[in-house]
Amino acid sequence: MKYKMIVLDLDDTLLRDDLTISPRTKEALMAAQKEGVKVVLASGRPTFGMKPIAKELELEKFGSYILSFNGAKITDCRTEEEIFSSTLSVETVQRLYRISQEEGLSILTYGKDHIITEQSNEYVEIESGLTGMRIQETASFVETVQEPVVKTLMVGDPGKVAEAEKKLQRQLAGELSVMRSKPFFLEFTEAGVDKGTSLHQLIGRLGIKQEEVIAMGDSSNDLPMIRFAGLGVAMGNARDEIKEAADYVTDSNMNDGVAKVIEKFVFAYQEV
Repeated sequence: MKYKMIVLDLDDTLLRDDLTISPRTKEALMAAQKEGVKVVLASGRPTFGMKPIAKELELEKFGSYILSFNGAKITDCRTEEEIFSSTLSVETVQRLYRISQEEGLSILTYGKDHIITEQSNEYVEIESGLTGMRIQETASFVETVQEPVVKTLMVGDPGKVAEAEKKLQRQLAGELSVMRSKPFFLEFTEAGVDKGTSLHQLIGRLGIKQEEVIAMGDSSNDLPMIRFAGLGVAMGNARDEIKEAADYVTDSNMNDGVAKVIEKFVFAYQEV
């Protein structure tokens, strides 16, 4: 099978623990793009927090795309046009705020270049570090968020977040997409919106077949695209349930797992 698209989660997949791309992985990705393979970034991060990585990989030069906010936005890197966007209503955000209070979790959302929350804590600061977005503390989250937003996060102790995930996936089924991107991050987007549905939409626009796609990830929010892709890959550092759902398990993000997949499944085909 000749693969035409590689879709990559960022944190703990493409990126090493210090948030950099290894030289071997970058070399493999650049070589794949020069051969005409689309490299697409798919993350729970806001678009703002993904653009520096897209720039490093020259996605605009190769006419590729970003799936941000867990797939709630698709951005054309060449034109910076948003070709798909979904949002949560103000009323939904207010409801999620009330739920976060009941669950004992902090809640945050995003402005253009900043994170909005009532009180910063270690988990909010982690999101700030990952995205490069400053934190804007507000006395009232509900009063500050007066326009629809793309995504909200509930953040806190991993045990509480895991319990809330199971409960809210049942409670909000059919209303919202609810999934964890990290043990301490619980993400909410419009119902039916995830990395898999956005990827389906994108390849339809580009005329690429499902079986021509490789998707790699490590977390629960990567499962929809791992299951959708022709070759769904779990990182070596992924949880067991992610590995069980994948077609192939590669090495960890610290051991060039992404590069090894490209070398095995993209360039091995060309050598046959």
